[in-house]
Amino acid sequence: MYALFLVLNETDYLEEILARFVDVGVQGATILDSQGMASALVSNRGRDLPLFGSLKTLMEGARPYNKTIFTVVDNEQLAERVAEAVKDVLGDVDHPSVGFMFSVPIGKVYPLNRSE
Repeated sequence: MYALFLVLNETDYLEEILARFVDVGVQGATILDSQGMASALVSNRGRDLPLFGSLKTLMEGARPYNKTIFTVVDNEQLAERVAEAVKDVLGDVDHPSVGFMFSVPIGKVYPLNRSE
């Protein structure tokens, strides 16, 4: 099993990515509102350090918040299909920081449903 994480800065693509998840066989995913470290530092008012001014310049036009999507899939082949689906959706976006995706192997899953 694999856990897949996608930090999506271009949130306009969220629905299309989720539709592609379903198309390739993902059973469910969790979506969190998130914020990157640079954005959090820049938005922290009262900082008057040169570093933060530089970050603010880099962040101009960037979205302050993003979406973090994670899911668990049964095997490496499905993880690869999901990654390819995301690349297909975002492949033509020419923004340098669209987001990033990574997978982590899972040792064990502990279902928390009630037993009867």
